[in-house]
Amino acid sequence: MSDRVERAKYGAAAVAGLKGSLPNPYPRTIGPNALKYLQEVLESGLTSNIMMRFEQAFAKEMGVRHCIATPGCTPALATLASAFAFEPGDEIIVSPVTDYGTVQGLIRENYIPVFADTAPGTINLSAETIAPCLTDRTRAILTVHKTGLVCDMDPINDLAKKRGLIVYEDVCQAVFSEYKGRLAGTLGLAAGFSFDSEKTMGSDVGGCVVTNDDQLAERIRFIGHSRGGQMQPNFGRIHAVPGYAHRMPSCTAAISLAQLEIIRPNVAQRDRMIRLLADLLAEIPGITPLPIPDYQTVYSCWMAGFSIDPAAFRCSADEFAAQAAKAGLTGAGTGRYYLMPAALPFLQDRAQNRVYPYSTPPASRTYAYSAETCPTAKAFLETFIRWSTFCEKYEPEHCALAAQIVRQVADANRI
Repeated sequence: MSDRVERAKYGAAAVAGLKGSLPNPYPRTIGPNALKYLQEVLESGLTSNIMMRFEQAFAKEMGVRHCIATPGCTPALATLASAFAFEPGDEIIVSPVTDYGTVQGLIRENYIPVFADTAPGTINLSAETIAPCLTDRTRAILTVHKTGLVCDMDPINDLAKKRGLIVYEDVCQAVFSEYKGRLAGTLGLAAGFSFDSEKTMGSDVGGCVVTNDDQLAERIRFIGHSRGGQMQPNFGRIHAVPGYAHRMPSCTAAISLAQLEIIRPNVAQRDRMIRLLADLLAEIPGITPLPIPDYQTVYSCWMAGFSIDPAAFRCSADEFAAQAAKAGLTGAGTGRYYLMPAALPFLQDRAQNRVYPYSTPPASRTYAYSAETCPTAKAFLETFIRWSTFCEKYEPEHCALAAQIVRQVADANRI
């Protein structure tokens, strides 16, 4: 790799310069108490307990016993991975359509991610797609609620219970989504959240882990906040395990606390608007919006999207997305890069060359990563168009405009 590469951008920088006729999440709507909480941090001389206050408030809102605040979603999931203390070469089942942050912690702990395919016509995995991937080395299932759509968790939990497996959740795009009236993030042993600026409950950065398991929560704090450090009499600090300093900064906690205070109406507006938008898109021949399952009682949508029928149009999904973006659908594009087996060439190389932990031992079989290992997900993303600028600023007229733009592009390219 050359010394100079085009580095990925995140947050406001990722959408800077985007043009279109629809709302943009930036500048973000900030809770009215943010400045007061930030002032408290400064006036306290950095002695404020604002991180603890955020943890307590978020745990109460989620209805769980523990919230452990982190600097972001990637550290949250990495801390969880380390707290489980599986063995190198152990397997974790993960959705193939997600972000690198979902699997970063698994890779650093020398676990082996195994990507189950998605269910047909959806963006998420299911119990049916997980089952063929299970082996005697499987230790956990990490579900990803992509775009805010919750995986069908009851069958997944039933499958895991029969095999004695842990189930935990990546809720980075699904804060306060509900599954059969239960909050995403309370449907497994633990869950990781994101409060990065582009996410639904956007702070400057930030994330957390929630759980009802007292022992797991203490281990997460020990490893993730205290770096695995403990005090030894007549000596001082020793490090019993390799840990992290994944503590949420005080200023981030202040903003996150203010954002928590306005999140419910934010999510309710997203839920109303994405359902309206999905209905409008479904009326366009050749266009299929992301299906919203009946069990999804609240859809905290972070990303809107639809699929095109390739037999109905004389253009590719890339061309369709480019035309839609030019016509005003802010941020429209394809999302092939979400297919993790294809988006992680370093993992492909390690598996192919039997680099630890893919050596035998600790691995007990060979692995391969490519788009072809998850053909359903690959095929879905080939015709899928999304825009991550969908936000709480949408009103019915914006949904109508978005559908109108999609219809215009569809009609212009229809066979």
